[in-house]
Amino acid sequence: MGFFMNEIAVLYVDDEINNLNSFKASFRLDYLVFIANNASQANEILVENPQIQVVISDQRMPEITGVEFLESVKEKYPSMIRIILTAFSDLEVFERAINMGMIFRYLEKPWHPLEIKIAIDNAFQYYFLSNQLHSKNMD
Repeated sequence: MGFFMNEIAVLYVDDEINNLNSFKASFRLDYLVFIANNASQANEILVENPQIQVVISDQRMPEITGVEFLESVKEKYPSMIRIILTAFSDLEVFERAINMGMIFRYLEKPWHPLEIKIAIDNAFQYYFLSNQLHSKNMD
C-alpha cells in the first residue's frame, strides 16, 4: 500500500508484541500503521518512512524510555507529532516533556481504541496545521 497525502501514517513502538498486534488490528483500516518492538527498529522504520506524521511510544521499554526515544525523534524529525503511552503514573516526567515540547500528549494504558483514535486525529490535525503555517511563513 503506497502513501497518499490524505493518509495518516502512524508508528507505534512497544516492547510487548501483544500490544503491537492489537494496535495494528485496531487501526489498520484507519491509518497506515507501522509497528516496532524497540527503539532501534523504530529508528529504521523512520529512516525508511519519513512521511510518518504521528509516533506513539510506550514509556517503559528495556533499552530506553519512551520520553528519551521521542526526544531523539524530535531532534531528527521535528515535525512528527509524538505521543507517549504508559501504565504507570510518571506525571512529573510527562508534564516536563510536554512543557519542553518533547511530546504532544500522553495516554494511559490500557488504552481504549476511541481514545487513541481521537489522539491520533488531533495529532495529525496539529501536524497538518503546523506544516501549513510553516509553509506560509516560508513564502
